[in-house]
Amino acid sequence: MATYTPAHFRGDPLLPARGRHLVGRFSYGVTPALARQVRRQGGPRAWFDRQLSPGRVSDPGVAGLRDWWPSLSRQPAALWQRQVSGTEGGWEVMLDYERWVLMRRMTSRRQLLEVMTEFWENHLNVPAVGDAHFVHRTDYGDTIRAGALGRFDQLLHAAVAHPAMLVYLDNAVSTARHPNENLGRELLELHTVGRGEYDEDDVKDSARILTGWTVDMWDTWAPSYDASRHSRGTVTVMGFSDANAAADGRDLTRRYLRYLAHHPATAARLARRLAVKFVGDDPSDSLVDRLARVYLDHHTAIVPVLRALVSSAEFRDAVGAKVRDPGEDLVATYRALGVSVARPTTGKDAANQMLWQVADMGTMPFSWPRPDGQPIDNQSWSSPSRLLASMNAHLAMSGGWWPSEGITYRSPRSWLPQDRVRFDVLVDHLSQRLLHRRSTSRLLRACCEATGLAPGEVITRDHPLVKWGMPRLLSTFLDSPAFLTR
Repeated sequence: MATYTPAHFRGDPLLPARGRHLVGRFSYGVTPALARQVRRQGGPRAWFDRQLSPGRVSDPGVAGLRDWWPSLSRQPAALWQRQVSGTEGGWEVMLDYERWVLMRRMTSRRQLLEVMTEFWENHLNVPAVGDAHFVHRTDYGDTIRAGALGRFDQLLHAAVAHPAMLVYLDNAVSTARHPNENLGRELLELHTVGRGEYDEDDVKDSARILTGWTVDMWDTWAPSYDASRHSRGTVTVMGFSDANAAADGRDLTRRYLRYLAHHPATAARLARRLAVKFVGDDPSDSLVDRLARVYLDHHTAIVPVLRALVSSAEFRDAVGAKVRDPGEDLVATYRALGVSVARPTTGKDAANQMLWQVADMGTMPFSWPRPDGQPIDNQSWSSPSRLLASMNAHLAMSGGWWPSEGITYRSPRSWLPQDRVRFDVLVDHLSQRLLHRRSTSRLLRACCEATGLAPGEVITRDHPLVKWGMPRLLSTFLDSPAFLTR
């Protein structure tokens, strides 16, 4: 029987390095299946362009996922009554929301949309923790997803006027007599222009502009606009000024938010944030300026900015420059190992347990309690404790040890490309499968040290590596810098 060497065995064609970089930044991990999809659609840039129009991408895998956690589809008043009666706490519903989000990221064919939805849910943060606003939080996520690739001025209005945001930042209890400044301040500081562009008088008038938008808390939980709560009289916020004479301030809100969305400071702030997320932690001022100009020239449309970003030399040269955060790491691990997750029937099932896995790594999706949203820089996710937690999760999943219920792992034998293969060829094969790149001498040396095997050793279906050593080998790839970065 033949022994295969690197010159004899090849897996599926790999995407070119720049293509892998593009697809990897705008997905939750390049898998063989995703690479085949990219090739069928004409290559990485064609795939990217298609992903920018998610309606063109069929996505049957996510259709029934919400049904796995029925309370995600319940109405706000019903959710509140279930909490009051002790049937189901809001915190339980929100944990299920986080599970649903993780499953969407794993299975959706609209990978770019999921990535951008996460980006905007963090920028316009309403935590999936805490009381009261949980009744509207699932719909808030749907609202962000619907606008994630549209225009920011429209997305901003949809987010600010959403009942989840109104409750979270106290606008629901704001009145003409006592305007609450929380939403008015965070709108300026976090959502749009940023610190240094406004003063305390601006914050006060920002809050007055937003009065009237409210929610019937503790009863129906229905959002509404109550003109009697609206604070009338001249308002001035930076360069925006209005007589504010109408009892109904909704049109004023729309014009105010449009002003903020089109402000050069907002353009620069969003451009920098996109560059930090998709290029590197210290993007050049020239890149930020170019992206900001595109944003303003296209009336706050998001897609042209993304096109300009990926066309830049800075993006092309930023291979491996971003550390995966815990959520990205866990989802990529599930995708790389090719596991199948079943609808949960108990709390022990993988679809429920995955949340504790990502919590061990450092954070659960949208659990960041402050309005500023989860960090997107490398340093926040590069601690020794985070690395050790990731390594523990990689090893547990490589061995199929935890989660162990409601999940189907690949068998150790299935990782062999042939019944009889040299160890160095197996390492190269697994590198292509798990990392979507050819092996290196450094990676081969790490695999040899992890398993105690020599490059030329022949691996068969009954080899000790297959019988009990495969977890150490697989986790070596998942613990590598190539996997822990995107």
